[in-house]
Amino acid sequence: MASPSARGELVRLERKGPVAWIELSAPPVNVLSAAVLEALAQRLDEVERDSEARVVVLASASEKAFAAGANIKEMAGLDPVAAERHATRGQGVADRIERLCVPVIAAVHGVCLGGGCEIALACDVIVASDDATFGQPEIQLGVMPGWGGTQRLPRRVGAAQARWWILSGRPASAQEAMEQGLVLRVVPRAELRSAAEAMALELAAKPAEALQAAKLALNGAIDRGLESGLQMEKTLWSNLFGTADQREGMQAFLEKRPARFSPRRDVVKGASNSAIGRARTGGSAPSPSP
Repeated sequence: MASPSARGELVRLERKGPVAWIELSAPPVNVLSAAVLEALAQRLDEVERDSEARVVVLASASEKAFAAGANIKEMAGLDPVAAERHATRGQGVADRIERLCVPVIAAVHGVCLGGGCEIALACDVIVASDDATFGQPEIQLGVMPGWGGTQRLPRRVGAAQARWWILSGRPASAQEAMEQGLVLRVVPRAELRSAAEAMALELAAKPAEALQAAKLALNGAIDRGLESGLQMEKTLWSNLFGTADQREGMQAFLEKRPARFSPRRDVVKGASNSAIGRARTGGSAPSPSP
């Protein structure tokens, strides 16, 4: 498993010594389509089977972005049931990263928004270039984070900052993200790869079984109750699909114009209340109306 992926693959994998490099390669900005998510999951499976891989660096082959988020074209027309399936796919990949048997370092440059930020949040450590931008802008599309953002972001930056990130949708610079605890280290863009490699090699020199046990224990300490939180997030997220604001938000994004959201709060009152009730009882999204 020491050879790089063939040209044209959506996610590249190359192991250099004990470090497995996984690179998103879906130009121009690594939009996280269903195909990209599937390819990423396959690469993670390959690393899991490779006993020589001691650390993963998750990076980007795109010049402009780590990952610009989910594919809005794929999501714009989803109903709640299809949206829940898509949330399950995105959350599944993030969970796969978080539960991988080896540490995962995200090397982030450029845009890291929406689903891209949620993928980075699932990594053990984030090192970023000084041009990186993080954020959860889903609120601008009439929805909310659905791949773990509402659950993992507060665990990284604290409740107050996470609420502002998610409710405002505003982006944060690499420096802000480091000051708030999301990013461990910020380096010049030209030094990002070497910085991530140095960190990976340092971890790779540690005893593998102890490293895996420590990662498992840390996840248990930090993320107690994560599973139920993710289920609530998925139910709420998927039930926003089909609302007027979701349709307008995503259509405006695709048409590259400002969104015209309804000023009436009760437009989604029924859907929101229903979603909250199902989330609290462990239920799932309803079937679409005939």
